[in-house]
Amino acid sequence: MSRTKTAETIENVEFPSFDASKATDQIRAFAEKGVEQSKEAYAKLKTGAEETQKALESTYETAKTVSSDLSLKTIAALRANAEAGFSHLEALIGAKSLSEVVELQTAFLRKRVELTVEQAKDFQAVASKAAEDVSKPIKTAFEKAIKDIKAA
Repeated sequence: MSRTKTAETIENVEFPSFDASKATDQIRAFAEKGVEQSKEAYAKLKTGAEETQKALESTYETAKTVSSDLSLKTIAALRANAEAGFSHLEALIGAKSLSEVVELQTAFLRKRVELTVEQAKDFQAVASKAAEDVSKPIKTAFEKAIKDIKAA
């Protein structure tokens, strides 16, 4: 009896049929979605790389300009210092007494300290502006990238 009952049960059991065309369609849809997502990711990556390149080029050009400005300012300061030194030397050579030499030297040192402080302030202002100008393109690109990431 058990064999007959088992045979009957086996005959009554239906196994689900596997439709290969449905599976193929699902696999194709999944693959197409993956390709589309890859294309979108590549486009975003490409855009990001181009923006970064532009920011770096802009930074380089700005750094080059700022460097030139700083060099010219340095040369002008060195020239002014050298001229002041030679003028002072000429005045010392023309001095008639020791008290006049001391007076010239004191005045020269006071002027040198004042001029050095003024030059330091000028260099600080130029250097601060230079740092801001050089970092601005990168800062802007970074802020845009963060904004894009938050939007996504």
